[in-house]
Amino acid sequence: MSGKLLVLGLFLLAVGAFFYFDLKTYLSLEAIRTHRDRLLEFTQTYYALSVVAFILIYIVQTACSLPGATLMTLLGGFLFGSVLGMLYVNAGATIGATLAFLASRFLFHDWVQHKFGDRLAAFQAGFSRNAFWYLLTLRLIPLFPFFLVNLLSGLTNVKTRTYIAATALGIIPGSFVYTFAGRQLGTINSVAEIASPGVLLALSFLGLLSLSSVLYRKFTGRQ
Repeated sequence: MSGKLLVLGLFLLAVGAFFYFDLKTYLSLEAIRTHRDRLLEFTQTYYALSVVAFILIYIVQTACSLPGATLMTLLGGFLFGSVLGMLYVNAGATIGATLAFLASRFLFHDWVQHKFGDRLAAFQAGFSRNAFWYLLTLRLIPLFPFFLVNLLSGLTNVKTRTYIAATALGIIPGSFVYTFAGRQLGTINSVAEIASPGVLLALSFLGLLSLSSVLYRKFTGRQ
């Protein structure tokens, strides 16, 4: 019981600090642009520390279902490049999502059930057929918000190792799209460069990713 209270206290502390210190203001494209040179210089000088700090922040953000995941992923691409950024994002997102999943299952079960119980039936049915492939589909095609999948999955009977494997594999394409976009957008020095081939390709990838859920619903007949 004391362990649960400790975890709950840390969770509330992280959420409270995020909003009290208004940390969301630092998770914006404007903030990244303003501090661009300093961020890059720090990353180049203290690369290992930057990687660890980035992954830890991503873990906390995901585990606590805080806003800013998209900006964090873009920042990962901007600071570390498309491929390495994707790997660091994947590590942080997978660990954070797993912590959120476990918290939902063992700490906040009743609250999640009360808050999102009306959406649980579809999840239960999907997981009962094939938990791995159903969760993989949810990760590949953003039918539901990432944090909602984390929380509702904790109320199902999916095994933790299955959840981790499907999450780690399923978020690779989306993570790469956003880190690639972050890398391209991070190279913009003037308005004219917005029309560069790399930036246009990144924006095209983002558009295709956002359309994936619409196409999936259309061809499967899901509402």
